[in-house]
Amino acid sequence: MEVEIKAYTSADCPQAAALWNQIVEQGDSFPGEQPLALPEADAFFRAQTFTGCAWLNGALAGLYILHPNNIGRCAHISNASYAVDRAIRGKGVGRQLVLHSLRQAAESGFTGLQFNAVVCTNQAAVHLYEQLGFVRVGTIPGGYRYRDGSLKDIYIYYHDTPARV
Repeated sequence: MEVEIKAYTSADCPQAAALWNQIVEQGDSFPGEQPLALPEADAFFRAQTFTGCAWLNGALAGLYILHPNNIGRCAHISNASYAVDRAIRGKGVGRQLVLHSLRQAAESGFTGLQFNAVVCTNQAAVHLYEQLGFVRVGTIPGGYRYRDGSLKDIYIYYHDTPARV
């Protein structure tokens, strides 16, 4: 499945916010607890170093945000979050988003991409990241609180950007 990944524009906001909020409301992978209203979502997506939207047959199939993982002396490492529409998960959209984000991170001057909170139960993400060469550098026991209040471990992953590979 080939999708077209383009930079976010404010015109994408209704679909992007709906997809982002779909993941937030699942309560099993994103850290946010409250859905984003449209003005808040547009400001959020525009504030990122890059927000990529994956389009398939005129519909938003997925998106990612890319930004510095930290400030100052740690700002050369990026961080990203991904959302894929639940109706088409498992068809390769996530893989295309991650690969695009690695290239975009390099183009944006980042030397690496770090994930701070991959929930251990998100086996599709764990499998994909490891398949793409991300290294698990740590585990935070009970670092994620599910919607139901239960605690799950989170993994930290790292990958050099293509310019360093």
